Amino acid sequence: MRLHVGSGIGKGPTTMAAFDSALNEVGIANYNLLRLSSVIPPASEVIVHDGKIPVNLPGVWGDRMYVVMAEQRVDAHNTEAWAGVGWVVDKKTGRGMFTEHEGFSEEYVRREIQQSLEAFMKTREHEGDFDWVDTQMVVVGGTCTDQPICAMAAVVYQITDWENRPYIIQ
Repeated sequence: MRLHVGSGIGKGPTTMAAFDSALNEVGIANYNLLRLSSVIPPASEVIVHDGKIPVNLPGVWGDRMYVVMAEQRVDAHNTEAWAGVGWVVDKKTGRGMFTEHEGFSEEYVRREIQQSLEAFMKTREHEGDFDWVDTQMVVVGGTCTDQPICAMAAVVYQITDWENRPYIIQ
């Protein structure tokens, strides 16, 4: 399974419009999003994109998209919005964990991601012989100036139509 990580900052006249703009910036706007709890299946490959997920995602308007997502919306002038996803993967099996965090500073979001991933690894010590890669993360943010903003980081797992037929994401 290929898991695509994208990020972006949206801006709009309302926080909902900023959220929609952020979805467009990440490249996932026209799907019905279903949030997942962050477990990475075995033999997965995490592909990080600098901003928008540039692949031509399959499916049609309104299909279901399974994601792990962090998003922070702000509408107060000079207030920061930060969002990030982090992950750790077992070198031998490709299985792992994502975590997602939001906040009002980059430092806070990075610290929360790191602490969560360290706790996830510790919790799973009894489950087997893991050989974890170093933790990784994508964090994005900005400052609200003239309009509300939304910072977003998302991981796309799978897209299915309404008859539960999955599309293959390259």
